[in-house]
Amino acid sequence: MRARYDVLVVGGGPGGAIAARTAAENGLSVCMVEKRPAIGAPVRCAEGIGKEALAEFVKPDPRWISAELKGAEIVAPDGTTMRLASEQAGSKVGYILDRKFFDRELVWQAAEAGADVAVKTRASAPLLLGGAVRGAVLESCGERRRVEADIVIAADGVESKFSRWCGIDTTVPVREIMTSAQYLMTDIDIDPYTTVFLLGNEVAPEGYLWIFPKGDRTANVGIGISGKKSGPGHRARDYLDRFVSSRFPNGKTIEHVVGGVSVCQPLPCTVADGLMIVGDAARVVDPLTGGGIYNAMFTGRLAALTAKAAIARNDCSKAALMPYDAEWRHSPMGKAIARNWQIKEYLIKLSDEKLNAIVHSAASLNMKEFSTLNLIRELMKRNPKLVVELAALKASLG
Repeated sequence: MRARYDVLVVGGGPGGAIAARTAAENGLSVCMVEKRPAIGAPVRCAEGIGKEALAEFVKPDPRWISAELKGAEIVAPDGTTMRLASEQAGSKVGYILDRKFFDRELVWQAAEAGADVAVKTRASAPLLLGGAVRGAVLESCGERRRVEADIVIAADGVESKFSRWCGIDTTVPVREIMTSAQYLMTDIDIDPYTTVFLLGNEVAPEGYLWIFPKGDRTANVGIGISGKKSGPGHRARDYLDRFVSSRFPNGKTIEHVVGGVSVCQPLPCTVADGLMIVGDAARVVDPLTGGGIYNAMFTGRLAALTAKAAIARNDCSKAALMPYDAEWRHSPMGKAIARNWQIKEYLIKLSDEKLNAIVHSAASLNMKEFSTLNLIRELMKRNPKLVVELAALKASLG
């Protein structure tokens, strides 16, 4: 590790790895640090991503694809199922990854491109010069060292301590933290090619429960519920345990992870002097689904390209980095986040009766191509009251 780089990336997940790889491929000197001793562990993710989304960044490899999906199901509180076949979803259905191998592959690619990589290395404080970020204090195995950089890319996840230390308010309202628990289960009866989402206030209040297959008789079985719905006796794990004991009484749990996912609006601004924030740290998780792998990679790549342009101009000020913030917000990804947050705000307030009615309507839909937007449009045609309710919500949110 050198004392100075063009770019310092804090965090070794998909966003950080793609940022490091892209920066190195574009001729910048890069160091990426990860506080954990191993890349990709622990896995705090359901591991799903669309085929088209993945192909933007890396060629699919059987070594880190656990399942190739052919369909999806959404289950209403009363048990009614909406089935989405592969001919409707096409390449949008996607894969279930093995994040332990996938994340390491991305980091290997960054290293092969020329980036320095350090694990079990924590960025414990920013280096500030006149209020601008100019690197970080790094700690590893009890040793501290100062590493300077023209630009720091914060990719350190939902907790995003580094951004907070730089003066960015990263607070997430409790009601917009999805508290989650997930088991990797085996010896269970599932459709190995279909993801399942279960809705209902008794099943997963203000959230959903999922079954993501990872091969024959193996799946990620998890749940996310609103933080404000969590408490003694009704935490995410409590709901998950009740479901598992009913649905998979003889299944075997071989991994257990817990965590939090922000389902709020993104940070008001994702840049500062010498700093760009990407992925979960920037709050760019899809607020409707909780999915964040693609969004992290998208913002990581864009941040690296913005860094290249700023360094070439010898201007790493907030103003020079603002194109990053503007571009991701105006991208299809950014527009989807804004739209899906409003839809999420509407859906979490629905009773089980209304959820049943929506799924009943959706169950008979025959869309040529599935997307969240197409689904909402078709539902509005069949449920005109949805138009009024969503319009009222949008007006109340300003």
